[in-house]
Amino acid sequence: MEANAAEVIQVMERMGVKGVCRIRVKVLDGRDKGKILTRNVVGPIKRGDVILLKDTAMDSVQAMSRR
Repeated sequence: MEANAAEVIQVMERMGVKGVCRIRVKVLDGRDKGKILTRNVVGPIKRGDVILLKDTAMDSVQAMSRR
């Protein structure tokens, strides 16, 4: 399996206390080059960062259910 580079274009929201962020990324290479995805990531992240994605076929699930 090959990892694809993606650039963070928007930090949408921070969820919970565990450091999970919902971000929007643009895929920079691979089969889905140019595709914009929504992902959940853990850890410090900001706009302009480049991350490696294992899978570019799926988006993150929408908002977590609130009680």
